[in-house]
Amino acid sequence: MQTILLIEDEQKIARFIELELTHEGYTVIKAEDGRTGLELAEKGGWDLMLLDIMLPGLNGLEVLRRLRKSSDLPVIMLTARDAVMDKVTGLDMGADDYITKPFSIEELLARIRTALRKKQSAALPMLTVGPLQMDIARHAVSVDGTPVELTGREFSLLQHMMENQSIVLTREALMEKVWGYDYVGETNIVDVYIRYLRGKIDEAFNIKLLHTVRGVGYTLREDRHET
Repeated sequence: MQTILLIEDEQKIARFIELELTHEGYTVIKAEDGRTGLELAEKGGWDLMLLDIMLPGLNGLEVLRRLRKSSDLPVIMLTARDAVMDKVTGLDMGADDYITKPFSIEELLARIRTALRKKQSAALPMLTVGPLQMDIARHAVSVDGTPVELTGREFSLLQHMMENQSIVLTREALMEKVWGYDYVGETNIVDVYIRYLRGKIDEAFNIKLLHTVRGVGYTLREDRHET
């Protein structure tokens, strides 16, 4: 049974989340202020943390900053704020995801499942497709031992494709997994990032790993002989 630490000072919201997550089979332990939550988090033994930004004692961003000095525990930020900078700051400080209040329990559950899957993936330190290797723990990619510099988003896209090598992934599936449920921006963003990866991997090393399946999406597989 997976255990979730919920740091939320609004008692009604905390109780609602606790009941719903318990119903889904999670064990939930609550804290109502930042200092208590941080103390519990640092003791370890958690699978995931749900962390409100506006907390008494220490705010959520400070809790996250201190926690990241010693722990890679998956953290989903809960916030009533709509300010983009709050979300950006949280992600830059090491949050795995965020969700803005009010939210549906279905969306929260989906984000929890995604964060827990990423944690499980991190337990597998190396992914390999032909000459392409990804060290998830070190956030490093190489081709035949030569490092490949990727942005965070490129790394996430490549990781998902390597975890699903030889499987054809639709643009919609890639968008949902890599950019999230509430992405707002260019609809061709997946195509743009596939081009980036091709330039840094296929074209740079004269190999063919990223394949287009017309009318469907993309797949990653080894095929040295394709032109």
